[in-house]
Amino acid sequence: MFRKVLIANRGEIALRINRACHELGVSTVAIHSEADRNSLHVRQANEAFCVGPGSAAHSYLNIPNIISTALITGADAVHPGYGFLAENARFAEICADHGLVFIGPRPDVIALMGDKANAKRVMADAGVPTTPGTGVMESAADASRAAEKIGYPILLKATAGGGGKGMREVASADQMERAFATAQAEAEANFNDGRLYLEKLIKRPRHIEVQVLADGSGNVVHLGERDCSVQKPSHQKLIEEAPAVNLPERTRRLLQETAVRAARAVGYTNAGTLEFLVGDKQAYFMEMNTRIQVEHPVTEMVYGIDLVKEQIRVAAGEALGYAQNDLRSGGHAIECRLNAEDPERNFAPVAGTLTDVVFPGGPGIRVDTHVYSGLEVPPYYDSMLAKVIAFADTRDAAIARMERALRETVIEGVATTISQCLAVLGTRAFRSGAYNIDFLPALLHQSSAA
Repeated sequence: MFRKVLIANRGEIALRINRACHELGVSTVAIHSEADRNSLHVRQANEAFCVGPGSAAHSYLNIPNIISTALITGADAVHPGYGFLAENARFAEICADHGLVFIGPRPDVIALMGDKANAKRVMADAGVPTTPGTGVMESAADASRAAEKIGYPILLKATAGGGGKGMREVASADQMERAFATAQAEAEANFNDGRLYLEKLIKRPRHIEVQVLADGSGNVVHLGERDCSVQKPSHQKLIEEAPAVNLPERTRRLLQETAVRAARAVGYTNAGTLEFLVGDKQAYFMEMNTRIQVEHPVTEMVYGIDLVKEQIRVAAGEALGYAQNDLRSGGHAIECRLNAEDPERNFAPVAGTLTDVVFPGGPGIRVDTHVYSGLEVPPYYDSMLAKVIAFADTRDAAIARMERALRETVIEGVATTISQCLAVLGTRAFRSGAYNIDFLPALLHQSSAA
């Protein structure tokens, strides 16, 4: 096992990794920007170092400063969390070049699967159904020509993307130039990689993803699926649940088996997630995230496995210690993302000082957060403040528990998504499980028209 791990991230995921390390007896090094000097992950780590000013480009994406910090502190390994450098193959290579273990898959696998366009080609070669699409598009003109062949509407996507960043729907040719420029700029700002590809926009699908774990000895298992279809118009997720409700067992097994087969096909190690668009008659591979997911807690709750600890153990050379038949799931888990965003202004991110913060408790409630009363929410990063996870024996009980927990939650000083989460949970569509990725945009449209 490692002696010391540098956590190359911020916010709730940095604190989540810090806790897993401490439970394993591993010392931690936190990095932070000047804007995050008072963040909770900085307080809880064994050591903490500032790596730059507020902007992510000069701090959490500052590879020389991060590597220097790891070397100066004598870290054995680096955990990238999600976002920032988590799917940056070059960063993983640089870690290895300096004798640091990157807690994630090999750099070549990150490069292969992290490039969403290449990943689709590899999956297609492995017999995995993929959405009709293209490789990297060099210009808006190239994208327009490809879209004419595939047929509108299409979706522009960043090859290095994630979290809905660098993604734009295009309904007709006259929208392409503006959408391409916007998506490219957003991808460059968030991933230092402005390359885009496009794929056919599948109407009203469900967004289902499968969690996989793999060790260095070739053992690969899945830990079920999550339904992540409650998404804002920006394609960023708001509510996730596990297991997926109203999913035919044949489709469930197909997705799980496909995910394991795909992971084996690329020699995957560590934790990863395969995402699928599921329609009435077909399921299409969308992309693979070669990292831990924001929504990993719902899987942890139903399977009773600490995914972050498993990441660390696998990176340290340990075997999984169990086979697929050993894994058992039970109950139902729902996660709500509480973001510093204004639902009245199309979920625009907001910044400010948190004047009062009270999180819920009680049976079956978990809160992953890094915030507290008096903390300054900076304008530079993702707007996530907390994730509230409710677990119960049944889905109906989990929904009721989540509603109670959200009503107990107090976050004052900035606008949040609490009210929007409650609105979703109260709808007939969500309660019945008859929803897809168009559900929340349609709900928002109805609310604005009322």
